Amino acid sequence: MGKNFITDSIVYAGVDDRKIDLFESQYVVPNGVSYNSYVILDEKVAVMDTVDGRMLDEWFPRLEAALDSRTPDYLVVSHMEPDHAAGIAAMAERYPEMKIVGNLKTFTMISQFFGIDLSDRAETVKEGSTLSLGKHTLQFLMAPMVHWPEVMVAYEQSERVLFSADAFGKFGALDTDEDWTDEARRYYFNIVGKYGAQVQSLLKKVAALDVDMILPLHGPVLKENLGYYVGKYDAWSRYEPEEKGVFIAVSSIYGNTMRAARELASMLECRGVAVRVCDLAREDMAEAVGNAFRYSALVVASSSYDAGVFPPMEHFLLHLRDKSFRNRRVAVIENGSWAPSAGKHMLTMLGAMKDLEICEKMVSIRSSHNEGNLCELNYLADWLSE
Repeated sequence: MGKNFITDSIVYAGVDDRKIDLFESQYVVPNGVSYNSYVILDEKVAVMDTVDGRMLDEWFPRLEAALDSRTPDYLVVSHMEPDHAAGIAAMAERYPEMKIVGNLKTFTMISQFFGIDLSDRAETVKEGSTLSLGKHTLQFLMAPMVHWPEVMVAYEQSERVLFSADAFGKFGALDTDEDWTDEARRYYFNIVGKYGAQVQSLLKKVAALDVDMILPLHGPVLKENLGYYVGKYDAWSRYEPEEKGVFIAVSSIYGNTMRAARELASMLECRGVAVRVCDLAREDMAEAVGNAFRYSALVVASSSYDAGVFPPMEHFLLHLRDKSFRNRRVAVIENGSWAPSAGKHMLTMLGAMKDLEICEKMVSIRSSHNEGNLCELNYLADWLSE
């Protein structure tokens, strides 16, 4: 097994997981996911993070190949989530002279996860701390709640490389040929999305550095056009839409609510508006959440159910609330054959979110849309086109 050099001194030692069905036991990953680990070879050797426990048997041979018979002096732990930290105890046992680099919260979590005390081998760092490996020097920046409290990133000064922890990561194994943006968006808003202010804080720190390369813990190494990736993270963490357009999220039982939603979509397309329609009961919820943040306007259309709203819509709105959905225009369509309740329920849930401009006119359908509803849908199309 040969070395996979990123630079003359930095070697990739991560693994692809193609067998995983659900990331964090909730997000579908049809193209798998990568767990990235890196080795810096210098007078002293640093291993940058481990991998998920299910992949340790594959990772250790890759790590040994990257080390090329050398013994690591340091294991840098940027993030204690088990998909990156599962190998810490095994590494500590395998390399008894190796020091563990982390912050105070890192070592608290190591004790919690593994029940071991590594205080005698701890190299505790804080904001601005540096670690010299020889020609390479790591500078540590704390990144709390991006997306765990102990997270830190490391900037290698000589090669201007940012080891970014979960920031700038994406779903998908590294051998997957796909655009970065869609799966990075789905990853960002579902994993990190709640913590926009904390991401902004990290971006301000990164802006003060001269970065030539970003090495995340998931997804590809980013070497070119870094302004594009940083720009996406800046917009996402400010909760600004990427595109002017309308995302129509539909929760329809027998298809009548969906037909009304598609009627609205057609009206919008005739007005030159970009539109995307999603069936919440059948499409990936994580992608729906990402697309809600992607566009400048949202329409929620749902059937009434059990004196409330059809569950797929409730789940969708709960996800949006928990991920700090804001700064969008929102219109509401409800359907009910008797005592319609979906609209009131959706408006209550939307009311718990910040900085939304909600259309004052709600479209209320009784069983299936009619001529009167067409006028109301036209009103929504005009309002959403403004």
